[in-house]
Amino acid sequence: MRSYTVATVALTLGVSPKWVDNALSRVTVTGVVQKAQGISRRLTPQSVASLHIAIELGKSLGLPLPHALRIAQRITAENGPSRIGLFPYAFLTIDVEATTRELGERLAHAVEVTPVPRRGRPHLK
Repeated sequence: MRSYTVATVALTLGVSPKWVDNALSRVTVTGVVQKAQGISRRLTPQSVASLHIAIELGKSLGLPLPHALRIAQRITAENGPSRIGLFPYAFLTIDVEATTRELGERLAHAVEVTPVPRRGRPHLK
């Protein structure tokens, strides 16, 4: 499955790479591949969609990131339009398919313009 670097995801979502790293350090996000210390995290398209929806929920509704991510992960786990009950007479509907399609285009652009960071010690000259 395709995965993206933190820098690519940050550019796509319009946030800093530090924000993405901090968010991933504080909250477990499904689809984030993190092997060992010193190895860069990689994010799947589903995890990018979850982060994007969580950011938008935070901006629109003022939800804290952990709560917004919980809702976003429930929504992205389903395909198609998702409807989450907030309380008996209120529902939140998000078109995950349209969101994923838009993010795919933004990710494709970000992959082209974001350099792959080099890790480890610099080569001796």
